[in-house]
Amino acid sequence: MTLLLAGGLFLAVLLFLEIGRRIGCAALAKESKESASGAGAIDAAVYGLLALLIAFTFSGAATRFEARRHLIVEEANAIGTAYLRLDLLTAEAQKSLKEKFRLYVDSRLAAYRDVSDRDATKAALARSAAIQSEIWAEAVSAGRAVFPQPAAMLLLPALNQMIDITTTRMVAMQNHPPSIIFIMLIFLALLSALLAGYNMACSSSRIHMLVFAAILSITVYVILDLEYPRLGLVQIDAADHVLVEVRQGMK
Repeated sequence: MTLLLAGGLFLAVLLFLEIGRRIGCAALAKESKESASGAGAIDAAVYGLLALLIAFTFSGAATRFEARRHLIVEEANAIGTAYLRLDLLTAEAQKSLKEKFRLYVDSRLAAYRDVSDRDATKAALARSAAIQSEIWAEAVSAGRAVFPQPAAMLLLPALNQMIDITTTRMVAMQNHPPSIIFIMLIFLALLSALLAGYNMACSSSRIHMLVFAAILSITVYVILDLEYPRLGLVQIDAADHVLVEVRQGMK
């Protein structure tokens, strides 16, 4: 989807460049030097605002991308810690809970495997929540039968952290700038293309127009890819591998 948006932006920028160039050609003969003396300042202001908006959106997208990767590692650590603390329980309780932990990690991996399939993602998240409830209920019940009690209670905080991190990850995945930011970014990109085309009035060269359109569309594509990883070329599968390793260690 992000690739289609970038392609559409590329064509739109080219269109506005051409429109601006033709408007500039039509006005070139009528416009005196005095009438155009202040246009450069306006152009610079628009270009500067576009550059500032791109810088902020890119920086924010990169920061949120890194935060999502760190949350995956935190979840893997929380699951691994809780799994190890199952050894505090009786052998019978361990067997049931460890099997549920395996199913739980499988469901967590499935939830983020293909986020473009919303139905499958929702189903996997619902299954994760159901398994969480089962794990918690069994752990509380098993903990009451273990002595000394403080040793068994070490398990519950670890389980609580494991459950809480799922909400944190969900919120982080849905945390994006308001849509108006992206609308403004596209608007400024097209306005800048119009002004750039106007300043290229009657120019026979098209290479600068292509470069300008390509740079803008690629930049916006990278920003969108960072904001919505797993939907484009930018992926965080390397971080998911940490959860895979945790699952493989559950024997």
